[in-house]
Amino acid sequence: MNWLVQHKLGTPLSPELSINLYSCQFCYLMLLLFKTYQTLSVMFIGVVTGEMFRNMQNSEIIRKMTEEFDEDSGDYPLTMAGPQWKKFKSSFCEFIGVLVRQCQYSIIYDEYMMDTVISLLTGLSDSQVRAFRHTSTLAGQYLCCFVNLNFVLISPNTANDYNELLFSLQLQENQDEIENMMNAIFKGVFVHRYRDAIAEIRAICIEEIGVWMKMYSDAFLNDSYLKYVGWTMHDKQGEVRLKCLTALQGLYHNRELNAKLELFTSRFKDRIVSMTLDKEYDVAVQAIKLLTLVLHSSDEVLTAEDCESVYHLVYSAHRPVAVAAGEFLFKKLFSHRDPEDDSMPKRRGRQSVNANLIKTAVFFFLESELHEHAAYLVDSMWDCAAEILKDWECMISLLLDEPLPGEEALTDRQETALIEIMLCTIRQAAECHPPVGRGTGKRVLTAKEKKTQLDDRTRMTELFAIALPALLAKYSVDAEKVTNLLQLPQFFDLEIYTTGRLEKHLDSLLRQIREIVEKHTDTDVLEACSKTYHALCNEEFTIFNRVDIARSQLLDEQVDKFNRLLEDFLQEGEDPDEDDAYQVLSTLKRITAFHNAHDLSKWDLFTSNYKLLNTGIENGDMPEQIVIHALQCTHYVILWSLAKVSEGTSKKEDMLTLRKQMRAFCLMCQRYLTSVNTAVKEQAFTILCDLLLIFSHQIISGGREALEPLVYTPEASLQSDLLNFILDHVFIDQDEDSNSTDGQQDDEASKIEALHKRRNLLAAYCKLIIYNVVEMNTGADIFKQYMRYYNDYGDIIKETMSKTRQIDKIQCAKTLILSLQQLFNEMLSDLGPSFDRSSSAFCGIKELARRFSLTFGLDQLKTREAIAMLHKDGIEFAFKEPNPQGEGHPPLNLAFLDILSEFSSKLMRQDKRTVHMYLERFMTFQMALQREDCWLPLISYRNSLQAGGDDDTMSVVSGISSRGSSVRSKKAKPATGKRKLPEGKTKESSSSSTEVWMNREQSMQTPIMMPSPHLTSTIMREPKRLRPEESYMGTPQPQHHQTPMDYNRRGTGLMEDDEEPIVEDVMMSSEGRIEDLNEGMDFDTMDIDLPPSKNRRERSELKPDFFDPASIMDESVLGVPMF
Repeated sequence: MNWLVQHKLGTPLSPELSINLYSCQFCYLMLLLFKTYQTLSVMFIGVVTGEMFRNMQNSEIIRKMTEEFDEDSGDYPLTMAGPQWKKFKSSFCEFIGVLVRQCQYSIIYDEYMMDTVISLLTGLSDSQVRAFRHTSTLAGQYLCCFVNLNFVLISPNTANDYNELLFSLQLQENQDEIENMMNAIFKGVFVHRYRDAIAEIRAICIEEIGVWMKMYSDAFLNDSYLKYVGWTMHDKQGEVRLKCLTALQGLYHNRELNAKLELFTSRFKDRIVSMTLDKEYDVAVQAIKLLTLVLHSSDEVLTAEDCESVYHLVYSAHRPVAVAAGEFLFKKLFSHRDPEDDSMPKRRGRQSVNANLIKTAVFFFLESELHEHAAYLVDSMWDCAAEILKDWECMISLLLDEPLPGEEALTDRQETALIEIMLCTIRQAAECHPPVGRGTGKRVLTAKEKKTQLDDRTRMTELFAIALPALLAKYSVDAEKVTNLLQLPQFFDLEIYTTGRLEKHLDSLLRQIREIVEKHTDTDVLEACSKTYHALCNEEFTIFNRVDIARSQLLDEQVDKFNRLLEDFLQEGEDPDEDDAYQVLSTLKRITAFHNAHDLSKWDLFTSNYKLLNTGIENGDMPEQIVIHALQCTHYVILWSLAKVSEGTSKKEDMLTLRKQMRAFCLMCQRYLTSVNTAVKEQAFTILCDLLLIFSHQIISGGREALEPLVYTPEASLQSDLLNFILDHVFIDQDEDSNSTDGQQDDEASKIEALHKRRNLLAAYCKLIIYNVVEMNTGADIFKQYMRYYNDYGDIIKETMSKTRQIDKIQCAKTLILSLQQLFNEMLSDLGPSFDRSSSAFCGIKELARRFSLTFGLDQLKTREAIAMLHKDGIEFAFKEPNPQGEGHPPLNLAFLDILSEFSSKLMRQDKRTVHMYLERFMTFQMALQREDCWLPLISYRNSLQAGGDDDTMSVVSGISSRGSSVRSKKAKPATGKRKLPEGKTKESSSSSTEVWMNREQSMQTPIMMPSPHLTSTIMREPKRLRPEESYMGTPQPQHHQTPMDYNRRGTGLMEDDEEPIVEDVMMSSEGRIEDLNEGMDFDTMDIDLPPSKNRRERSELKPDFFDPASIMDESVLGVPMF
């Protein structure tokens, strides 16, 4: 670059340097521009030598580079990962800038150097080699950008000295030349590459044209260039769409440019609005921010419909999208203030400036009709409107103070919404993390955030410690308002009650809570009161004694009242008075709600509740709600007793009492499983599952061997009752469930809630199977429903299968085959022994077997023993029932072999031979010679076992499978009648049966003990073909590889007319189904414990359904083909 410096300073050049000036310019430029790139990556781009520059045209150079380029490798410096390549890219772009600055005074206008460079870059950008196109496009765009930058930065208005002033005047003279260069790059590179097949190249073009329009707006900011950005907003790649939005944000941010964007805004506004629902969250966020800038520039551009499409995104589960929508909402509705408000002195309460803004938030919340998600609205606006949302003094004033003259008071509905929003703001300020369902969890707070959190807790405690008793007194009869207000003390700094001398306000609060408990019977209100007492009864604070005394007095009165009412109620006999029943129920609700969070063991509630439940069983006319709450209260008694015993400070008599009470209560719940009331049965079932899981053998784990006397193993009758409950109340159709609830299921939300309840019941029972509380073979009745109820319970059943397989692979396999056997027996009872194998019932069982087979995965070694045992049980079942018509007819269950063949692909080659030998033990000589259609299952199954190694992954199924048939057919609903569990069928019996099968014939080796075959040659010997007259029932053949049955061989008479179905069978196994990929995967992280949710719409409306990919990149909107 020394010659460039000399030329810039006006130093005379030597004759040789003057003669070769332009050639040196070219050589230095090309060597610096490409040699730097080639030195680092010769294997990617190729070498450009000085000889090539002097003697070859640009087209010849490009052709030479293309020939030498290594196309086998898709990597090149601009796409390679790592800090060194990232630094190289920035250095490469910096080099272009240095080059332009060094040549800016005269060389850049010599009509040779830039023309040569632009010509070469244009040719490379049109190359078929991706690396050339990408690199030349980047160089061309940056070259144009730096030329434009120097022209803008050094102008007559910005010159600092005389020399720069002269140079700026020179630039003005060469303005046309500079614009010609930029137009040449634009037309030669951008116009072709903004539609490139590679998204990265398209993104570079859009990013740089945005820089051009921002920096050189006079030349580039017009509709001729803006249209390219507008068209590219329809790109299929989110990266490119994102670049379009960021480029436009730079333009809309400058208000001076808004006049030039009016036509573009009117043309592409709808597209920008639709991008707020983009499937890429980053694109959606930037689209919302762009609309915020558009709104900031002019309020008239966006219509009410456009704004509403953004408003609802404040409830999105994706927090960045919600925060961006919150900023848009704040800018639209909350940022407009009267100039008079700023000049007037600051007012407080409902006269403050924030009063109208808080009312606006309430109105928006009510109009959005998502009244259960105030926490999401508050979180969305927390970053931009925290000052308004934390004006709790104004909120209290709006609720307690009388309206000003001429001011309209809040309605009851608006007051409820304001209290809910106020609660959410207090929770957000105290916890400093997003609500449930939004965000990845709690993050570590900075020192500044911790200080803000402490200050907010102190201020909210000082305000609401005084105002809360008044609020509770005003709204004491409104259950919804009281429930929200009672949650406020959970976020208080309780030390303030002592340090601030607010004890009298604490006493007032306790009196109000006591009055609310006596007035209300709503469960939510009572639970809120219980939680408030639990929060206030903290032994770390000095107010504990004061609160504990108030709590004890309240509970003493309620328990005494309950015992007195219960005694009178039970003496009334079979015709109790309705008023007495209501009094008993109300008191029992209060006690149950408090027993959930407080230990009431000293009041001996077990005796009274057990007497109440026993009377209900004997008389059979006990009100439903009384029984439900009595069961729940007794459950709490058991759990609190267990917690006390687990601490190790109790006496031995306490443990014996707990053991006796627990077993008696379990027996009582079992008796209530036969109740006529569905709600009572569901409550009894849920409590039973919880108790059986808590008091299972796992209670002694973790060094708690002292609790071994409490271990409770359910009897077979109890297991049978639990299973029958699941079959009768979970595996039912929606129509049946609707009829059982008096037509209340017409509402879609009610149907979702009912399904959620049934999923909880099924999950509770499946946990008993997983934790080995009940016998694993009881899971057969669950697994057989996998296909029929896949949409409702498929995830729970699949996870149960995965967990049971981890516990015991063999027993799990036996359970799976047992479920198929049960379905097969049910089909025989419905269709008879002469059923059609093309029927939907049989095809459904076969499809279920295929799904079971896929769940075993691809590792045959891990499942070797389990698969072998599965085939053993299947073969025994197939030949278990002989045909009454004689040996010439197939056994009644022979068709089950067709189902069993779905698992043949999971057998290893040597195991196939072993299973085939075991199959031959059940066959007679006449069976081996049969060729009728009724014997096809046997033939097909034998063929699947005789297949070679190449067929190990093939599923041999019949041509008339479940293709085209609906598995979940309501007409083929399996029987769900009550079943008794087989007595004595334990793991010991299964293991003993395994030993019998292993030792039945000494010469027969099991898959477990079979040694690997010894190969004496690397070439596999051709298997010896069997003659038709050879017996299949003779001794095992001496060769290692038995010949697979050749279905297409003529002359043997095996299957002369069935070639086509068998071909269909083999081809069907290769049909790609998306669910097959999911079936073979085990997801061990799924939590099947499904807690109930109070928000019905939480599952359906709170999902990120706002981002519909179908609305993105529709070429019909563009009107022209993009690529």
